[in-house]
Amino acid sequence: MTNTQQSVLEINLNSLEKNYLNIKSLLSKNTKKVMAVIKANGYGGDSVIIAKKLEELGIDYFAVAYASEGVALRNAGLKTPILVLIPQATSIEKIVSHNLEPSLYSFNILKKFLRFFKENKLDQYPVHVKLNTGLNRVGFNSEEYLEAVNRIIDEKSVRVKSIYSHLAASEDNTEVSFSKKQIELFSTMSSTIISKLGYKPLLHLCNTSGLINFPAAHYDMVRSGIGLYGFSGNGKVKFSPVHRLKSVISQIQTLKQDESVGYNRSYFASKNEKIATIPIGHADGLTRIFGNKKGFVFINGEKAFIVGNVCMDAIMVDVTNINCNEGDQVIVFDESHTAEELCNSVGTISYELISGISANRIPRLVVE
Repeated sequence: MTNTQQSVLEINLNSLEKNYLNIKSLLSKNTKKVMAVIKANGYGGDSVIIAKKLEELGIDYFAVAYASEGVALRNAGLKTPILVLIPQATSIEKIVSHNLEPSLYSFNILKKFLRFFKENKLDQYPVHVKLNTGLNRVGFNSEEYLEAVNRIIDEKSVRVKSIYSHLAASEDNTEVSFSKKQIELFSTMSSTIISKLGYKPLLHLCNTSGLINFPAAHYDMVRSGIGLYGFSGNGKVKFSPVHRLKSVISQIQTLKQDESVGYNRSYFASKNEKIATIPIGHADGLTRIFGNKKGFVFINGEKAFIVGNVCMDAIMVDVTNINCNEGDQVIVFDESHTAEELCNSVGTISYELISGISANRIPRLVVE
């Protein structure tokens, strides 16, 4: 564990490797491939640092949300295939020039991409077909997919690399029957597509919680995002958090009884209290939802609740009963005091917190 005199996000590559190997160990016998989801700057870390480590470990595929994220990886020298999950028509040229692989998920996108491929005389360009089996976000549903496939079959400029879908509630024990219906529908739709194509693309459906809870649905490849970064959503499988967000006490002052702290005077001291100011705020990703004693940090092993509203650049915490000094380290989250625990206290999810940590204001530090 490193000490710090500023706010910093540590990226623990040893934990990343452990999580990757753990995921590999969970794969069904006939499933050989893992796709690492590194959108949103590697879930708030650093996509290039994370991707380079995973490529070193032999990852099979990367997935990003937008073309710009894939371009950043290519510019950093990454060679592994990259699926762009939600490509936009304006990014077609960028996708092709950087050897990225688009997901075809709507008739509008299908039309524009196929037209570009044909006009530019491309041959067998790799694409992926997204099926909507119940998440209802993007993808061709059961009434649309045959028409989409027929258009693809007639176009020799493309070759389908994979057929995939996404489970809506794979972590939810109350939605097992719905997940099984999605799996059944995906199996039916993908089998029909394969019969029409005359060749078998890769099939993938499971996200992190899906690969844990539905091993029979691993198909040819699984996708993992949050699992790689240390969160399983399942008490039976433990991953190691990759992100550690740390800061420092900038100032300690005494708040007299009935004095307020922070904007809008939302917190008043019930007695004389010792308040520490920490240089991290909602502009850094620690949003206002954590204010007013809902969220907390750890100082010298003790929990310190955030008092008052979260400011843009700072939070104030109650350290009345904590032995601490200005300059002492503050743990927002790490392996012991996880982002999941912090987020549970305010009714949100770890994804939201870790993916929102500012890349401009919070420096990254690689730990191995």
